[in-house]
Amino acid sequence: MEEILLKNKKHGMQTLLACIALELICVAAMVCGGIIMEQMPDIFTLGVVLLVVGIVGACIAWIPLVGLRILKPQEALALTLFGKYIGTIKGEGFYAINPFCVAVNPAAQTKLNQSGDVKHSQAQPSVNADLNISFEIPNKKLSLKIMTLNNNRQKVNDCLGNPVEIGIAVMWRIVDTAKAVFNVDNYKEYLSLQCDSALRNVVRIYPYDVAPGVDTTGDGVADDGSLRGSSDVVASRIRDEIQARVDEAGLEIIEARITYLAYAPEIAAVMLQRQQASAIIDARKMIVDGAVGMVEMALERLNENQLVTLDEERKAAMVSNLLVVLCGNHDAQPIVNTGSLY
Repeated sequence: MEEILLKNKKHGMQTLLACIALELICVAAMVCGGIIMEQMPDIFTLGVVLLVVGIVGACIAWIPLVGLRILKPQEALALTLFGKYIGTIKGEGFYAINPFCVAVNPAAQTKLNQSGDVKHSQAQPSVNADLNISFEIPNKKLSLKIMTLNNNRQKVNDCLGNPVEIGIAVMWRIVDTAKAVFNVDNYKEYLSLQCDSALRNVVRIYPYDVAPGVDTTGDGVADDGSLRGSSDVVASRIRDEIQARVDEAGLEIIEARITYLAYAPEIAAVMLQRQQASAIIDARKMIVDGAVGMVEMALERLNENQLVTLDEERKAAMVSNLLVVLCGNHDAQPIVNTGSLY
């Protein structure tokens, strides 16, 4: 199904004025016919003809008014005539189309968690209030604006089997109205389902955090890809996979972004302890490296200036004391030796 763009349809004002003028002419013909029939019996037949023509004209002159459509910027209507797709009108303007054409939008009443689909709740009437019955006419117009879809968070296992919760926001728009309306049953629900499916497929490739021996690119070489550290790459892969799935629906995926990422509640506490332990190990490693360097520098300075001559046993004791002082968690409380060194 290919989109057919209908042009030269922006003559709604001319049609409106023509219908009003035709209605006035028909009313004038009926009035004139009635006067002729009453006051001029010799041309009674002409009066009957004018009356009949005026009545028939007044009954059919309003029919073109049914085909008047007003479109705002970035709106479109997909039209069918007796079940056959005849084309689409796009852009702002006052249009006059075939009054027997029907606009089609199967997703008109579908409400998703996305921009443009917010349905305002109405106040509930009181017990003593009058019963008001209102009918909501579905809007068959197709929005060509960039929309934002924010589905519910998904719980997915990463490549290491750890359950994570992730949510994405997808920016999309309609680029082919014929495909969106006729190739799929409901393009909004179709897009929502494909977003969830693509999200699961991509997340299963990556670990939550950097893990050794994991290949996320498919080239057979381990890399440092992760959901937390490679969010832009992950979002780009999600966007490409969604786009490949919704091409047949006439939709374009502008961008996909990760809006929420966390471990599932059942393992969040354990993973937090793991991260804390890893951070403590890294900090300790840095402290030990610095302490060893300081001890080495102290021994070299003492040897260079020949301030004190230490044997191997005294050097070992000095190194031990310095490492205890530099690597301890609390401030050192040294004991001053006032006696002999030996």
